[in-house]
Amino acid sequence: MLISISASAFIALCLLSFAGWKLVYALEYATKNQIAGIVITYGIVVLLSVAALVVLVMLGLNRTLSAREYDLQNLPDRPEFYDYDLLNLPHHLEEFDKRNLKSLTFTVFDTETTGLRPSQGDEIIQIAGVRVEDGVIKDSKVFDKLVNPGFSIPKASIRFHGITDEMVSDQPKIDQVLREFRDFIGDSILVAHNAAFDIKFLKLKEQESNIKFEHVVLDTLLFSVFLDREISEHTLSAIANRLKIEIEGRHTALGDSIATAKIFIDMLDRLEIRGITTLDQALRASNSMVSVRKLQKQF
Repeated sequence: MLISISASAFIALCLLSFAGWKLVYALEYATKNQIAGIVITYGIVVLLSVAALVVLVMLGLNRTLSAREYDLQNLPDRPEFYDYDLLNLPHHLEEFDKRNLKSLTFTVFDTETTGLRPSQGDEIIQIAGVRVEDGVIKDSKVFDKLVNPGFSIPKASIRFHGITDEMVSDQPKIDQVLREFRDFIGDSILVAHNAAFDIKFLKLKEQESNIKFEHVVLDTLLFSVFLDREISEHTLSAIANRLKIEIEGRHTALGDSIATAKIFIDMLDRLEIRGITTLDQALRASNSMVSVRKLQKQF
C-alpha cells in the first residue's frame, strides 16, 4: 500500500513538473489574447496536481499511523512476574482493615522500561499513574513522566513503547522522578497489572532515590485469575477485550495505567459480589492465586 502511494506521489510530482515546463513553453509562443486562457488552464492543472499530492501524502501518513497502532495492539504482553517478598501482606494493614474496599484511595500505575531484567541493569524510562477515589478515576490527578536512563535505549524495547533516546535526552534521572512519584501517590494503595514487575523496579531504586515504597500493592492480574479462573489468558489486552475496554495508547505508561484503572473499577464490583469487601480479604484472595497461576502455566 505504501509503495503504491509513493509511486502515485512520484507520478503526481512528475506531472506537476511537466505542467510547469509546458506552461513556460506555451507562454513563450502565445499571443496576448491567449495568455489568460493558458494561465487559467495550467493553473487548474497545477491545483489539481497539488491537491492530489496532498491527498496521497495524507493517505500515506494515515496508513503509517494506523499500521503502528495495529502493531502496538498486537505486541506480546510482558511475561508474568511473581515475587513472594513483594506480595507479602504489609504490617500496617490494620489502618485499612475496617474500611470498605471501594472507599479507599488507589493509585493505578504502570512503567515502561529498557527491558525485562530490573536486577541486571534495566531501567525505568516512563512512569505514570492515575488516582481512583470512591470507584471513580480522577482525571485531574494524573502523573506521567519520562526518565533519562543514562544509556541508549535498546531498539527491541523501542518497538514496544516507542520511547527513543531523543525523547528522554533532556528528561530528569530516576531519583528525581521517583521522589515526585512518591509525593504523588502519598499514602494511597498501589494497583498495577503484573505488579511484581513494576514494584521490583521501584524497590531497587529506593536507596538511590532516598525514599521508601512500603505501600499496599494490589495486582489486577491476580484478581483476574481469582475472578475468572477457568480462563487462561490474563494479560492486560485479553482482560480489556473481555470487558470491552479500549486501550488508548497501548504500551505507554499512561495509556496502560488508565486501562488498568478501568479494569480495576470493574473488578471491585465483581469482588464485592464474591464477598470481598475489605482490603485484607482482597489481598488474601489475590495472593492465594500465585500458586494457582503457576500451576496453570504448566498446562
